[in-house]
Amino acid sequence: MKLPERLPASRLLIVIVTILLAMTAVAIASTVVALDSLADAREHSIDRIAPAERRAKDLSRALLDQETGLRGYVLTGEMEFLKPYLDGQTEEARSAKDVRDLVGDVNGRVQRIEDLAREWRAQYAEPTIAGVRRSGPVSTTSQDNDRGKALFDQVRAELDGVQADIGRLGAGARDDVNHAATVVLWLVIGMGVLLVAVIGGLSLLLHRLLIAPLSELAEQVRQVASGDFEHEIDAHGPLETVMLGEDVDAMRRRIVQELATLDAAKSELQRSNSELEQFAYVASHDLQEPLRKVASFCQLLQRRYGGKLDERADQYIEFAVDGAKRMQGLINDLLAFSRVGRITRERTVVDIGDVVRHLVDSFSERIEETNARIVAENLPCVRGEASLLSAVFQNLISNALKFRGSADPVINIEAERDGDMWKFSVHDNGIGIEPEYADRIFIIFQRLHPKDAYPGTGIGLAMCRKIVEYHGGTIWLKTDGDAGTTFEFTLPVAEEQPAEEQPAEEELAEVAHE
Repeated sequence: MKLPERLPASRLLIVIVTILLAMTAVAIASTVVALDSLADAREHSIDRIAPAERRAKDLSRALLDQETGLRGYVLTGEMEFLKPYLDGQTEEARSAKDVRDLVGDVNGRVQRIEDLAREWRAQYAEPTIAGVRRSGPVSTTSQDNDRGKALFDQVRAELDGVQADIGRLGAGARDDVNHAATVVLWLVIGMGVLLVAVIGGLSLLLHRLLIAPLSELAEQVRQVASGDFEHEIDAHGPLETVMLGEDVDAMRRRIVQELATLDAAKSELQRSNSELEQFAYVASHDLQEPLRKVASFCQLLQRRYGGKLDERADQYIEFAVDGAKRMQGLINDLLAFSRVGRITRERTVVDIGDVVRHLVDSFSERIEETNARIVAENLPCVRGEASLLSAVFQNLISNALKFRGSADPVINIEAERDGDMWKFSVHDNGIGIEPEYADRIFIIFQRLHPKDAYPGTGIGLAMCRKIVEYHGGTIWLKTDGDAGTTFEFTLPVAEEQPAEEQPAEEELAEVAHE
C-alpha cells in the first residue's frame, strides 16, 4: 500500500504503531492459544494417563494377589493366606474406580474385568474357600483347577488389554504434547521472522518517507547556511517536513532581501565614510597654510607690541596665539586620524618590545620629570604597520603620564595568548576613569576634563581604536579592575609567531629620584 506523499508524520506514526500493535496482539494471542494447548496436552499426559497406567497395574496386582492368596489358603488352610485375597478385592474396587475417573472405561474393559473377577470368585474362589473350611486342605480336582484357570485367564487377558489401551492413550498424549510443542516452536519462529520482516519493512518505509526527506532537507539547509542564499529549498515527504522546508525557504528569502538592503547600506556607508575622510583630509590639509599665517602673525604681533598696549590688548593677543596653536594641533591630529586606513603600507612583523623601548626613550624626559616606572612583560611580535602600532602605545603611555595621581606613576604593559589573538593590557595607577564613560572616551573630540586642567585635543583614544580595529582587533576599558586605569586590546597572532610567549619579563625603564 502506497501512502500519500504528504501524509502528516503524526498520522504516519499512528499507522505504524497500529500495525505493530495489531501484529503484537495476533502474536500474543497465537502464542497464548498454542501454550494453552501445550499445557492441556501436558496435563492430560502427566496428570491423567500416567496415573491411569499406574492404577491399571495396581488393578492387575490386586487380582493376582487374590489368586495367589486363594492358592496358599487351599494348600495350607491357614486364614492368614486369605488376607491378600480379601485385601485384593478392596484394592481392586479402588483401582477400577480410579482408572474410570482418570481415563474412563477404556473400551469397556474395566467393567468386563470387574464382571469376570466376580464370576471367577463366584464360580471358583468362593466355593473352593467354603470346601476348605468344611473339609480342610484337600487336593482340588484337575477339573476345578482348569475351570478356575480358564476364568482367571480371561481376567488376565482383559488386564493386558486395558494396560495396552491405556498405553496407547499415553502414546497419543505424548504425540499431542510433541505436536503442541512443535506448533509453539514454529509459531515463535514464524512470529520472529514475521516481526523481523515487518520491522525491516517499516524501517525502510520510515527511511523513505521520513528520514530521507529530512536528510535531504538538512543538506539543503546546510548549503544555505554555508552562504549559498540563492539556493531554493525544495522539501518532500510528510506534511510537517514540507511545511518546515517552506518556512526555512521563507526565512532564506527574507535573509536575501535583508542582505541586499545591508549591501546597499554598506555601500552607501562606505561611500559616505570615504567622502568624510576625504573631506577631513582636504580640509585639514588646506587649512594648514592660512592657519600657519594666522599663528605666525599673531606671534609676531605678540613679540612686537607685547607690553606696549594696555593689559586687555595683551590678553586678547595671548588668546589669539593660544587659539591658533590649539587649532593647529587639532588640524594635525585630524589629519593623522583621517590617514589611518587610507594610506596603507606593507604590514611586517613588528616586535612590540622594541616599539615600547623606543617610546620609553622618547618619553625619557617626562619619565624622569614624573619619577615614573614603566614595566613590560612578555611582549610578543605581531604583524602590522609599525608606525600605527607605535601610535597606540604612545597615546596610552602619554595618557598614563598625563592623568597621573598623587603617587609616582607605575605603568605595566603585559600580553597573553588568547586563541588566535594576543591580548595586550596597559595598566596605570593614575586618577582612573568612571565605568559610565567606557564608551564615550573612544569618540573623537570627547573630553572628560577641561583643557586647562589637562591639555590635549581628545582624539588620542579615538585614534587608538581606529588603529586597533584597522589591524583586526578590539580595544576596551577594563571596568572591573583595581584603582587606576586599565586598557585592553587584541591584535592577531603573526603567522610566523610560535604559540609560546616571548621569553622573560623585561623592565624597560625605571627612573627613581631621591
